[in-house]
Amino acid sequence: MSVLDSLVETAKYSEISVVDKSENIGKSILGISIIGCDDDLAELYEKGYNYAFVTLGSTGDAIKRIKLFSMLEKIGFEIPNIVDSTSLISKNTNISRGIYVGKNVVINSGVSIGKGAIINTSSTVEHDCTVGEFSHIATGSVLCGAVEIGENVHIGANSVIKQQVKVGANTIIGMGSVVLHDVESSVVAYGNPCREVKSR
Repeated sequence: MSVLDSLVETAKYSEISVVDKSENIGKSILGISIIGCDDDLAELYEKGYNYAFVTLGSTGDAIKRIKLFSMLEKIGFEIPNIVDSTSLISKNTNISRGIYVGKNVVINSGVSIGKGAIINTSSTVEHDCTVGEFSHIATGSVLCGAVEIGENVHIGANSVIKQQVKVGANTIIGMGSVVLHDVESSVVAYGNPCREVKSR
């Protein structure tokens, strides 16, 4: 819903449609028609739909998002970034493709964001941070300067990551956490201060 709302507000595309579960074909979201399901993607591409975007979110498991992204690439779709008009992004950034940047997000100078990442509502990504592919920086989170987030990471809502901290790939940081030290890959960690609690 948030992605679609941001997309409609940009007025960048002349025609927008939604692909969803087959049982929802014919319904609409925010006034936008659901015209097919995943099985129809190749046919829709042949009919002239050139752009596609994965709106499926993730809360620590990006496998389905990655599969959909790969499917779109294989078919030949261009996968743009969807950036809400209320966000502030420095011109001195390196942002890949297929990224969603939500309302009131701030992305500062020197940031690098890998493909398929989600930078959600009111998050702050400070200078020189790196966000890995398909990672999700959830609502209200703050990455202080030079933080490194690995691939397929979920940073829970309203978490704060101290400057120069590294969070390894495939890790979940629970909501409201304060991360003061590096966190290994493939763990679940949460708290204030954040502590690793179990392997994934």
